This record gives sequence, C-alpha cells and structure tokens, in this order.
Amino acid sequence: MIEYDRKTIPMQKTGQAGNTTEVQNTENKAPHSHQYSGLSLLVIGTETGVFRPETEAAKRIFAYGTHFKEVHIVVVSGPHEYRGTSVGNVHLYPATGSRFSRIMRALSIIRTIPHYDIVTAQDPFENGFVAWHAARRGNVPLHLQIHTDFLSPAFARHSFMNRIRVILAQFLLRRADRIRVVSSCIRVNMMRLNLIAPVAVLPIFVDVDRFRNVADQNLAVRFAQFRTKLLLVSRLEPEKNPCLALKSFANAAPQSSCLIILGKGSEQTHLIQLAKELNISDRVFFEGEKDAAPYYAISDIVLITSRYEGYGRVFIEASAARKPVLSTDVGIARESGATVASEKDFARALAEWFTSGPRTNSLKSYPYHSFDEYVRAYCDDIARSCE
Repeated sequence: MIEYDRKTIPMQKTGQAGNTTEVQNTENKAPHSHQYSGLSLLVIGTETGVFRPETEAAKRIFAYGTHFKEVHIVVVSGPHEYRGTSVGNVHLYPATGSRFSRIMRALSIIRTIPHYDIVTAQDPFENGFVAWHAARRGNVPLHLQIHTDFLSPAFARHSFMNRIRVILAQFLLRRADRIRVVSSCIRVNMMRLNLIAPVAVLPIFVDVDRFRNVADQNLAVRFAQFRTKLLLVSRLEPEKNPCLALKSFANAAPQSSCLIILGKGSEQTHLIQLAKELNISDRVFFEGEKDAAPYYAISDIVLITSRYEGYGRVFIEASAARKPVLSTDVGIARESGATVASEKDFARALAEWFTSGPRTNSLKSYPYHSFDEYVRAYCDDIARSCE
C-alpha cells in the first residue's frame, strides 16, 4: 500500500492474467502528537552528528524527543570514540567498531534498554537488521526508512556488499509494519516488490531559507576573474561520480570558467591528478567541506553527477538559491526541474547550457514550511506503525 501527498493509495498486487492495478484514494488522517506522547521510540542509525549539539542531526533528534515519551538512539558507526549520554528524555548510545563488531555491539546495547514501543531504522540494510532484531525482541512494530534508491541497477553494480544489501533489504521490508521513503522515484521502484506494509513518501528536511539571499563579498572577489562558475557539492566517492564533472568541464567549458568542488572523500587525490591530466588544474578549486550557501550565491550552475540517489538535497539547496542544475537522472532531478542528461551526454548537455541553457531556477515541490512541520510529519509517520 502506498501513501503519498496525504492520500492512501492501496495497490492491488498484479501478476495474474487480466488483472489491472486498482487505485483508490482515501483520506489519510495522521495522528496528532498527543496521541503518541506516551510512546518510547528506539532509533537505529549512523549519524554521529547527534553527539555534537550544534549539528542538524542533534537538533532533529532532540526535536523528536518533544513528541515521544523517551527516544533511545543507537548510533552504529566506524572506529570513532563517542561517549553515551542522556539529555532529558533523549538517550544516545554509540556502537562503534568494525562492520561486524559494531552490529554485535548494537545488539548488545539493545538488550540493556528496558522498554521501547516502536523501532525505526534509518536504512533497510545493516541498521535495518539490528532494528528487526530489536522489534522481534520487544514484540513491537518495525518502521524502516529508505534514503537511497537501492533498487537502481547502479546501486548493485557499485559493490558486492551492495548486492548483499539489496537482498537483505527485500527480506526486511517484507517484515516491516511501515516504510518511509524520501522520494517518489524510490516509491515507484518499490512497487515491483508488492509489499504489504504501507509506504509513505516523506522527503528530508532542508532549511531552504539558509540558501536565499546569501552574500560573501570575499568569496565573490576571489572568483571574480572567472566569467562562469560551476559548482559541485558532493562527497568525493565513486558512487557520486565526480570524475564526470571534471571530464565534462574539460570538454565543454570555456577558458573563462571555473569549477568549484565542495566536499571530501576517497576520490580526492585521484581527482586532483585527473585535473592535472586534463590541463584544468588552474581552473578547478577543491574547497573541502565548507558551508555551501555562499558558494551557491556566486555560482552560475550546479552539477550533480551521481550514479544513484534517493533524494538529493543539493537539488533543493540549489533551487532555493535560484541556481540552475544539470544532473544525471537520479533522485528528484526531474521533479525539481533540473536539466537531466545521461552520463554519456553530460558534456554535450553542459556545452548546450553554455550557449542557451537556463540562468535561473525556482524551488518546486518542496513540502515543508518549517522545521516543526517536518518533525511533526516524521513523528506522525513513525507512530502510525502502531496502527
């Protein structure tokens, strides 16, 4: 069953000869927060930012605490050093170590939590497995979240581990009581699984006001020598395909242009060498991890080169800053109004943009008016797992 835009759409399973999909709209009434303020929530995730109060992740978690009686979050992450802590009714537990040991650590932590009424996992993979175990142990509903398009062929091609994750996700999703996805493209791809659990489309929150009317005079002066400024905001990892941005820039951009790259990752050394080989190193700037807002303000176009995305918050950030986007066909590229091109045609599409492409953009299809609205929608969706 699929839920979208505040409507519930039961999808009849297909597969028998002559059957057609039957769609019926019914009103979807979400519970108000007072209806589940007595419930305790267990979250299995990977966001280590929750241990730093100044981060967006911490802000979200503590906001969830205003809607639930207790919030326990087990953070499954790599070999970092974090200390478990409690602030009010929000309790944080680090489960660190190697891939196997941190899962075992998370399972051990769960046995020490005396009570929880709902379990949610921020992915249907390793975290989903831990959440499924916790749900079975506590005999409580299982809520699974999907932030990446794991049914995209590019996801499975990326690694052997991802192919295992696809199998694991399908096993876990068939045992979930409710599923949250972040975009309609994931929802559409999941229809082939014929799931019984309700699937709700709930995009991630982006503080769009932070990307409007931002100015950094020093940054503008620094890049003033370039007539056109291209921007890539991305982790520098293989699945983000940043090489495509450099190669397309080298093939299509005039000498009066520059490419600014925000982000870090395992590909950075290779990208620096590639820029030298393409003779564009004097026009490519690796800025590291910095606040993207002032860079959007000075850019003329934003590039998104990912091989797969579940959502893609850069689409929203760029649109809020009124900057055009050229993207591969991933995430919310089409519904956000980006110019879409295949990897093969990306350089040609960029060349066309230089001659006749759009110079501005507008924010389309963003559902939230405030952070509080997002928090209510998120908590409502999790609480509906109990229905």
